[in-house]
Amino acid sequence: METQSNKSSSKEKKLKRKELLERKKAVDEMIKKAASVKDHLASFPPFCHYQRNGVSVYLESGNGDQLSSSAKKFIQNLLKLNMEGPYGEEWPTEEKVKRREMVNSEARYIFIKQKSGERSAIDEQMNGSDRLVGFVHYRFVVEEDLPVVYVYELQLESSVKGKGLGKFLMQLVELIARKNEMRAVMLTVQKVNLVAMNFYTNKLRYVMSSISPTRVNIQIGAETNYEIYCKTFDSEAKATLE
Repeated sequence: METQSNKSSSKEKKLKRKELLERKKAVDEMIKKAASVKDHLASFPPFCHYQRNGVSVYLESGNGDQLSSSAKKFIQNLLKLNMEGPYGEEWPTEEKVKRREMVNSEARYIFIKQKSGERSAIDEQMNGSDRLVGFVHYRFVVEEDLPVVYVYELQLESSVKGKGLGKFLMQLVELIARKNEMRAVMLTVQKVNLVAMNFYTNKLRYVMSSISPTRVNIQIGAETNYEIYCKTFDSEAKATLE
């Protein structure tokens, strides 16, 4: 015979399951809503142009499953130029992964363009006018049951590096995250990429996440070549992800 105590326990478990399911549904809806926005830059007109430190560029939005052939070529070439060194012998395998990620329907892009009559060595667009000089690839995803923006790539040509543009772009990503009720911005950094590590931790105040290999297990961390960093926007996200 079921006791009153067992009945209460069973009822509590059912309520807990219902609460967890409702929360998961709410998070999924939040992700779906954010991903359905056609142009996230439209909410931030002042961020659609960057004119500082000798750099004059403008930004455009893009989706992974709607990339032009010239955009795909630019992304592949810039990734190879910037990341083949940090990945070393792992690059051939990683390059294939990144090519698949590039055209994923969940991939969202910020393209950085420069008005110029000259084409760069990387950008092989044939229109001879505006050229790509960089991009941000980000997605709306769930990490530890929380909705976050995950930055897959922030890649710039050397001609626009060291001009404050990278910081400007990350601030824009953080605004997009907050606007869409995401709880944090997260990203992965190769351990050997000390410049990127310094950029995110010292200039932007990102911290190593609790789900980063080194934080999960020191031994596992010693065997991996990357760490995960985050910037959280509220106390729950801080307690969970930091």
